[in-house]
Amino acid sequence: MYEADPVAAQEDQKSLRELMVERQIRGRGIADPAVLDAMREVPRHVFVDEHLVEHAYADTPLPIAAGQTISQPYIVALMAEAVEPRPGDRVLDVGAGSGYAAAIIGRIVDQVFAIERHPELVEAARRSLALAGSDNVELRTGDGTLGWPEEAPFDAILVAAGGPEVPPSLLEQLAPGGRLVIPIGELNGRQRLLRIRNEDGEFVREDLGAVAFVPLIGEEGWQPPDPRSPASLLDGGAGTSGGRDGRPGEAKTAIARHAEALPPIESPAFAGLFDRIGDTKVVLLGEATHGTSEFYRSRAAITRRLIEEHGFNIVAVEADWPDAAWIDRHVRGLDGRRPEGRPFTRFPTWMWQNAEVRAFADWLHDHNAEIEEVDRRVSFHGLDLYSLNASIRVVLDYLDRVDPEAAAAARERYGCLSPWQRDPIAYGRAALRHGFLTCEKPVTEMLESLLDKRLDYIAEGSQAFLDAAQNARLIAAAEQYYRAMYYGAAESWNLRDRHMFETLTAVLDARGPQSKAVVWAHNSHVGNAAATEMGVVRGELNIGQLCRERFGTEAALIGFGTDRGTVAAASDWDGPMEIKKVRPALAGSYEALCRDAPTESADFLLDLRAGSHDTLRDPLLLPQLERAIGVIYRPESEFSSHYFEASLPVQFDLYVWLAETRAVEALPAAPIEGAPDTYPFGL
Repeated sequence: MYEADPVAAQEDQKSLRELMVERQIRGRGIADPAVLDAMREVPRHVFVDEHLVEHAYADTPLPIAAGQTISQPYIVALMAEAVEPRPGDRVLDVGAGSGYAAAIIGRIVDQVFAIERHPELVEAARRSLALAGSDNVELRTGDGTLGWPEEAPFDAILVAAGGPEVPPSLLEQLAPGGRLVIPIGELNGRQRLLRIRNEDGEFVREDLGAVAFVPLIGEEGWQPPDPRSPASLLDGGAGTSGGRDGRPGEAKTAIARHAEALPPIESPAFAGLFDRIGDTKVVLLGEATHGTSEFYRSRAAITRRLIEEHGFNIVAVEADWPDAAWIDRHVRGLDGRRPEGRPFTRFPTWMWQNAEVRAFADWLHDHNAEIEEVDRRVSFHGLDLYSLNASIRVVLDYLDRVDPEAAAAARERYGCLSPWQRDPIAYGRAALRHGFLTCEKPVTEMLESLLDKRLDYIAEGSQAFLDAAQNARLIAAAEQYYRAMYYGAAESWNLRDRHMFETLTAVLDARGPQSKAVVWAHNSHVGNAAATEMGVVRGELNIGQLCRERFGTEAALIGFGTDRGTVAAASDWDGPMEIKKVRPALAGSYEALCRDAPTESADFLLDLRAGSHDTLRDPLLLPQLERAIGVIYRPESEFSSHYFEASLPVQFDLYVWLAETRAVEALPAAPIEGAPDTYPFGL
């Protein structure tokens, strides 16, 4: 656990706690002043492992020892408010885990008695409670389902694990007028959070909504797990809010009524369904995973239609600019020096180096070959900012050709980043050190210098200048990004998506007033972040939100979803690609609604635009869970790792549902026989 000086740690993290309370706690409706004050005062970072301190105030559970988790801050506040703590109360905390919830309650009541069945967690919790200055919490190792009879009765009992039913021993130990808050439900599914009051011996129950917790193990709970069983069977994502129930029956009926059956992706009729958004300026095509063949093939089919029938002339993707430039040169038949290195070698290689993208690039090459004027050909660009090393190389190569004097200045300015080019994350760590001279000023000056001379440089070739200028923008944005990633997830996320948006608008401007762009990116980038907990709770924005604000109804945001199948993903960052089985969607999610709706076709399109089908929008507006699988997929902790809340009709204009999907076909590293030397996939 985190062993820093508690006074210094609390001071360092105070602003993050305040932000957590305002966005995650008060912003979701927690109103008890005592609970809000306790959440502000208790330093959550001393209850998590040292390597997770930077995430201590994020809106998520975090792993601790013994395969357990520290609960999501909101759920701790929700349960604390639900148990109605009062000064003078004696409280029993069952499933103490890290000790964080006990510390929160202990700030309000007289005495907390906390039970945890894992001895190593009890010892760690004692250390963390001492660091937090919580001296009114007594801990012991034991079976929480049996309570703590020697100290009973209790004015309040808080249970941080889900049982099949309420343990009788806990009811017996609840004082008259006492409150018991406990999740009850299935072993590996959704539970209901109950509040039970002892009203003169009669136990009155209230249902507080859906949640998901790890199982309550003990004599009066679930039986201890068989050590031979997969650990995933007992992983429920401890301490996570489960969204809102709404009226699922009404929503399923509305989906069935308005779902438009999707033909096979290869059929012209499939792409024809998207003619309705052909008159927009920007179409953003999402994906629910980074490794699903049907999502890539669907986006390719829709993009071909938009190019051929509606005049779209830009394809911009969630890839690095220098990597995508290989494809751009191939599909547009551009001359120029072949850059050093190879594209798409940074993890995750399968995201763009796959058969589905290759097929689309082949089509785009053939389509462009029929257009004599190079400036009218459809271009292909990357929006992302991770390629620091490659971008520096491109800028220097360009200036060496057009302005050797400026190239010398660029080498001096970029020299600040030289030690970090191959490991820019290390630059971010170093930038945290007191007195470390960051590279922000020189890389910004380099970008400004390049733009100041743009008229001279454009005369040497507009495409080459656009490429160099965008790489210079990327370097400046990446420098900020790698510094910001150590200050908080929201700041670094926002820098990245702002960069992607600014790259998109720069390309649109460069292609002229008639330019129209198709964007390929994950749902989490494409959907309007203001309609998700990303924006509402974590203060994150994305390219979809920025496009909605800039272009209004001239931006079409299209989401994709699936229920089951296979996906190409890794278990850890920089890990090998695996073909993983996608679990069926959890109850209470939009995916489950789409799967269970009695539609005529398993695959369908939902038109969620205001004014199109309000009888479809209205039942879906109440936020529900939504699944997001990136390059990492951890089915054993799917609820906590891959679900978030969103309002689908505000997030997307159209939603493409493909019930069962399969993994992308990753390309091998060997060259493709007969491919030209500059071919982007001939690696």
